[in-house]
Amino acid sequence: MNSIKFNSETILDISTDDFNDLLVDCIQDIKGKSIVKLDLRHIHDRPADFFIIATGESNVQVRSIAENIRKRIKEEVGLIPNHVEGSDKSTWVLVDYFDVVIHVFYKETRDFYELENLWNDASVTTYEDLF
Repeated sequence: MNSIKFNSETILDISTDDFNDLLVDCIQDIKGKSIVKLDLRHIHDRPADFFIIATGESNVQVRSIAENIRKRIKEEVGLIPNHVEGSDKSTWVLVDYFDVVIHVFYKETRDFYELENLWNDASVTTYEDLF
């Protein structure tokens, strides 16, 4: 199994694919929609290896998705995020695990920022909504 490195000191025995799958599962737990994974590894000067982007239908759902990610990753992998931003208004919550950054948007905010278009040279994996 390949270990995943999250910073200069933390190496976990979980593959990148398994970690990303766990993050997607955390989002799907709270019925997040329009989930995409952007693989940025081939892009020079990228801010992370992966972005995982999802949409919540309300500020409460956006906040709940981010909280579920933090809770489950801490319980199941033993990792806390490097940084969390946007929980106060919950129109765009960013959860940063160094090489993987999760963006949970309120629909209108996601439409406005068009993050997928900004990184349109990334390899994209789209996940079906489960409900």
